[in-house]
Amino acid sequence: MTPMRKYLFIHPNFPGQFLHVARNLVSQGMDVLGVGEHANVQRQAGMVKGARLLGYKLPRRAARETHHYLRGTEENALRGQAVLRLCLALKKEGYRPDVIAAHTGWGDTLFLREAFPEARISGYFEYYYRPRGADIGFDPEFRMNLDNLLEVRMKNATSLLAWEDCDVRWTPTHWQASLFPQSLKSELLIQHEGVDTKTIRPNPEAKATLPDGTTVHAGEEILTFVNRNMEPYRGFHVLMRALPEILSRRPQARVLITGMENDTSYGNKPTDGLTWRQRLLKEVGERLDLSRLHFLGKLPFDAHLRVLQLSRAHVYLTYPYFVSWSMLEAMSAGCMVIGSSTPPVTEFIADGKTGLLVDFFDISSLANRVCEALAEPRRFDSLRENARKLIIERYDRDSICMPALLKMFEG
Repeated sequence: MTPMRKYLFIHPNFPGQFLHVARNLVSQGMDVLGVGEHANVQRQAGMVKGARLLGYKLPRRAARETHHYLRGTEENALRGQAVLRLCLALKKEGYRPDVIAAHTGWGDTLFLREAFPEARISGYFEYYYRPRGADIGFDPEFRMNLDNLLEVRMKNATSLLAWEDCDVRWTPTHWQASLFPQSLKSELLIQHEGVDTKTIRPNPEAKATLPDGTTVHAGEEILTFVNRNMEPYRGFHVLMRALPEILSRRPQARVLITGMENDTSYGNKPTDGLTWRQRLLKEVGERLDLSRLHFLGKLPFDAHLRVLQLSRAHVYLTYPYFVSWSMLEAMSAGCMVIGSSTPPVTEFIADGKTGLLVDFFDISSLANRVCEALAEPRRFDSLRENARKLIIERYDRDSICMPALLKMFEG
């Protein structure tokens, strides 16, 4: 690799998916520049030490008068303009990136060719929205009307506009690739960012102190559930409805739930002004031993890893959307994962081989599977081992995914 190649990473929430590859390139002595929305760049400054960071500001948000199908598209165009202004200023200073890697979903890449026509642009295409057959309309508890379905179709406009200007296009999983139009799939590479399996590994000596002062240790009867936010897209409502039976049948079990309460990453907030945690506790709280249910909030990485290492049974549920990094991290940490039998999960977990699967909506089956895993941990040792082996052999960050990403960037 030529010394001091210039890499420009663009993501509204930089570094996003580019965290580890950006760090790797800095360690190789490359010139790395990260661009993102100003407030996000400020908040996450220092995550890629040695990289130069620049932030852009949107001049405004989408106008209220804009048709609601198009507000997202308008905001993405405004973002594209802001990125272009920043890039033109860089160009005036003499900056010329050799490689640009950018998330295409929010408009950042729309006008990059106007500033850097010679750069090799690698576009990260995270998701292609479908009004049917994926996340939209999956959960009958949350009905979609025709207006919702039409609005969903428009969500793809920005990515489709960005497609032509990219030299290489990639998405992390086969499931995500399957959602793209047939005419585009031949041009779409599948490449995951990878998992740091050296750091994220089993630790039989793990322990942690919970918010109520209780100290727990690996080997105890601990059920874990990890998500950025507590919300239906990631099955929070299903887990909560299974907990009364689980805690009744397993009187020594504790439940550790990681995630933020006051926001949603995907889908909608409750319509009654409550958070999803408040809504579900209102529904099932009287049937729970709340002294054994621990909400840990958002955790730093080291604490998140300890939670996984403590786990005797780990639940991961998701709509047919994209899989969370946390599920692959749980597998790498040697967790006994009980997952939903939805395509994002079944790409990684084979029932009875690398984990256990349940129908997303089958609360009774979820409770039964969790109770089995809590009651007889040794019975599932081979599944834990197989899960970690799969992640090491196919998704290890440093030996497999990182070299593939760098090769893809360079062409």
